[in-house]
Amino acid sequence: MNITEIDTRHGTDNQASFSNGNCLPYTGVPFGMNYFAPQTNGENGSWWFNPRDRTFQGFRLTHQPSPWMGDFSYLVLLPFNGALKEPSLFHAQSSYRPDESVFNPSYVEITEQRYQLKTRIIPSMYGGVLTARYTHKEAGLLLSLPGQYQLTIEDEQTISGSIINYAGCEDPTFSFYFTLHFKQPIRFDTPVKKKGENDCIPLYFGDIDEQVVQFGTSFISHEQAVLNLSRELHLQPEDYLEQSQQLWSNYLTKIDIRDKNQHRRSTFYHNLYRTFLFPQTFYEKEASGQAIHYDTLAKKVRPGYLYTNNGFWDTYKTVYPLYSLIAQDKYEEMLEGFLNSYRESGYLPKWLSPDERGLMPGTLIDAVIADAAVKNIRPDLMPDFLTAMVKGATVQSASANYGRQGTTDYLTYGYVPASYHESVNHTLDYCYSDFCISQVASILGDTDTALHYRQQAKNYQHIFDPETCFMRAKQTDGTFTTPFTSHRWGGDYAEGSAWQSSFAVYHDFKGLITSYGGQERFQEKLIDLCNQPPAFTVEGYGFEIHEMSEMAAIEFGQLAISNQPSFHLPYLFNYIGKPEYAQPLLKQLMTQVFDDSATGYPGDEDNGSMAGWYIFSSLGFYPVCPSSGEYVVGIPLFDEVTIHLSTGKTLTITASPNHEQQQFVDQISFNGSLHESLFFTHEALINGGTIDFHLGIVPRPKTYTKKQLPFSL
Repeated sequence: MNITEIDTRHGTDNQASFSNGNCLPYTGVPFGMNYFAPQTNGENGSWWFNPRDRTFQGFRLTHQPSPWMGDFSYLVLLPFNGALKEPSLFHAQSSYRPDESVFNPSYVEITEQRYQLKTRIIPSMYGGVLTARYTHKEAGLLLSLPGQYQLTIEDEQTISGSIINYAGCEDPTFSFYFTLHFKQPIRFDTPVKKKGENDCIPLYFGDIDEQVVQFGTSFISHEQAVLNLSRELHLQPEDYLEQSQQLWSNYLTKIDIRDKNQHRRSTFYHNLYRTFLFPQTFYEKEASGQAIHYDTLAKKVRPGYLYTNNGFWDTYKTVYPLYSLIAQDKYEEMLEGFLNSYRESGYLPKWLSPDERGLMPGTLIDAVIADAAVKNIRPDLMPDFLTAMVKGATVQSASANYGRQGTTDYLTYGYVPASYHESVNHTLDYCYSDFCISQVASILGDTDTALHYRQQAKNYQHIFDPETCFMRAKQTDGTFTTPFTSHRWGGDYAEGSAWQSSFAVYHDFKGLITSYGGQERFQEKLIDLCNQPPAFTVEGYGFEIHEMSEMAAIEFGQLAISNQPSFHLPYLFNYIGKPEYAQPLLKQLMTQVFDDSATGYPGDEDNGSMAGWYIFSSLGFYPVCPSSGEYVVGIPLFDEVTIHLSTGKTLTITASPNHEQQQFVDQISFNGSLHESLFFTHEALINGGTIDFHLGIVPRPKTYTKKQLPFSL
């Protein structure tokens, strides 16, 4: 896929009440420290860009991982011509033509109609270059600095500054440093030093045809920003572009798609682009090239890697298993960064932006660690990770942002009591994390710890109600909370109802099926899940949240693929040996609710997680239980796929005949041999080969042995 074919406006047509992805049109390098995007309406809070807007307020240097998290360390650069009535974005903004603009991962190019001014910004890891081609006199650049700032004009070609703005941070003076180098001199009489809050600063260059602005940035210091820029001052804009395009090409060529449907091929690569945006780099290189980063808790610079802008509740399901196949080197570095987060805060991270925000249930980085452990990725880190995981499972933090909520009560009762918000999801996530701890302990030969946490991983049984076959909140006396309504969102459940939350037993579906009383009842529940209206009630929240609206917008019953808790639901039919129920459902989801447009997602595309679901599902397998070392079989979408694995080997996947009417997998062969299991092992995939899916237009029900079913305790 040519990088120029990707339009970063994918999934960006959103509002607070309804999400088509809640993406921003990010231009940067993969896992970049900064991203850039046109700002079209800064008055609209976190939704400061919309593809239908016709107004351009400047290029926003941003670190916003999600509109629900907010931005931090951001500023806006707007080239303009002539005198301004007032120095503000409102008085300087210009109309632009979205259909004549370039929104590409490697650069953004916009013509400001008001000024007939063509602007282009090209990123690097720690900076970038802005080119403005002026057609009128009095060329200028407006710096919008929302928050507390300091600005110094060092000389006629150099400006340095810092800004403090964030949605949340442990350090109240957490600063972002920047330095700008101008090819054409700034017009001024005396050196300028200025500090203030929420200002727009106009800079003028006289009657010039073109201005080129190179910039360096840092979370560490002004000196580090200057060092970051100094490494790129010799570059021309075309050098920046070549480097950025090459970095993207390195990742986007990991998977080659060949298919007769170019629209679906495009959708795949737009999703693949999204998986390489987060987590963002939060470390820099000091003068000798060693990695260093800013520790917001200690308020000091420390050695080593660090990453930010990631919510593990979302991403553990898809993003990191994808990295284990095609980006293992980067995965290894990220793990080291996550361990540094633990060493500095005392707890493994849950939602970093820039530091711990403490959102969402569970401590699901445990699944990221265990997934790496079973795949032999960074075994050297696993002893320290096991210590960190056990601490999170046993020691209640004094701060609600860190570790598990209700740790002591969970250990006392075997479940998180109903007095805790979203107690059902906390309980289920802790059970799964306990399984992940047991996996790491087992690999390290710690038999006692492995056995203890494997037993705790079955605690989900304490909140299963055999009468309704739902997971339900319990009081401390062991009674279920009443009244109970299966369609009630919120309260006991996170961003869903009992329908979406009662199947989160990724590690032990065999045990869950036993709790149901057998496969027949479990199958009926899954059918009921799908074959009913997308109904909901709002008592838990008191109002309709956007996730409810998004589930109701598509006719897939209670299978709310619009949100992460439902990602695995279509694959559950495999656990009862009925993959023919899952396959047409998966194909319809992929082809009906995903595309490459500005409305291309059925809900929030959080940090690559939903994009990762599409990627895995379209390849024909999905990691229902990261940390098991298995991928559950689905149905491939494309004629032929070649995956360039981190081992240097290739895995080729074919599907034939492959038309709309072929909605079932009739037979699978792996390296020429019949493959009858309903899963692939990571070990088999990472060694490469060829998987041939023979598709059919009617199902061929089969009987599967226990060994052919996916992993379960």
